[in-house]
Amino acid sequence: MKKATLKLTALVMLMAGVINETEAQTSATNNLNVVTTAVPFLRVSPDARSSGMGETGIATSADAYSNFWNLGKIPFAKSKTNIGVTYTPWLKDIVDDVYLLSLGGYHQLDESSALSLGVRYFSLGKIQFTDNNGNTLNNFTPREFAIDLGYSRKLSSKDGLGIGIRYISSDLAGGTFNGVNYKKGSSVAGDLHYFHNGAKENGAGFSWGVTLSNLGAKIGYTDDADQKDFIPANLGVGGAYSKVFDADNKITFALDLNKLLVPTPPAMGDSAGLADFTLGAGLKYNMIGLNFAYLMPSGSGTNRNPLSNTLRFSINFDMDK
Repeated sequence: MKKATLKLTALVMLMAGVINETEAQTSATNNLNVVTTAVPFLRVSPDARSSGMGETGIATSADAYSNFWNLGKIPFAKSKTNIGVTYTPWLKDIVDDVYLLSLGGYHQLDESSALSLGVRYFSLGKIQFTDNNGNTLNNFTPREFAIDLGYSRKLSSKDGLGIGIRYISSDLAGGTFNGVNYKKGSSVAGDLHYFHNGAKENGAGFSWGVTLSNLGAKIGYTDDADQKDFIPANLGVGGAYSKVFDADNKITFALDLNKLLVPTPPAMGDSAGLADFTLGAGLKYNMIGLNFAYLMPSGSGTNRNPLSNTLRFSINFDMDK
């Protein structure tokens, strides 16, 4: 009988995401150059491990959620089959009924190829609708979800490529309000991911990847063909370097850079800064792994980050154990 092993890992890393605050100067006020898209939940980190590592995942080691980050990693995974579920209470400092639920997993068909599945469900909680005069109409619970299917294959002993297809559904305001008939929005999108595995057998080394995600049609919520919104198509580039100290200890440095591939309003001036700290911890016992991520509070008053105190809980099942 094999002796059960218990490993505890804690990670505290500076969030790698960059918040771009571009400003347009006018004679009286400064206007923020805000880029908006439909279904922004597709750009929310779906798992606790990546969230605890500063929202990075393009070039880190493969796990159950790799289909969301980089499909090209999956053929290099140590486990043949892995499944994970994550629950994220969203905006918990403001409301208590908004959450993101994610399911991810993969199965390696052989030493060179793999299939993956991912599901994300985002509930926006109960919302009360009113007319133009403020009269109550009814209550509605907006919800969005996406279902992903992916195929990954090794191009060589170091390179992997993945392609994915995604069905997106967004139900934000079913019915007629203020004379406008609203309906569910839907779209189909695709991903193309590349991964270079520079890690040695013990996990040490530098790996990198490039991803094109959410390449698809606009989403509309009315019958007006001109009133459609872009989905968050994205170009991502990431790298990760791991230093191994011994069989039980290593440290990983990871950085992801992302650029939304949607029209951006023109602006004058630009500023950018690093935002917030994340805390992560992981526990693995035999086939079961638990991960936790926490976004530390920042700002105060009107400048307080509305995502402060966001928690993520993930449970993974390594089916090889």
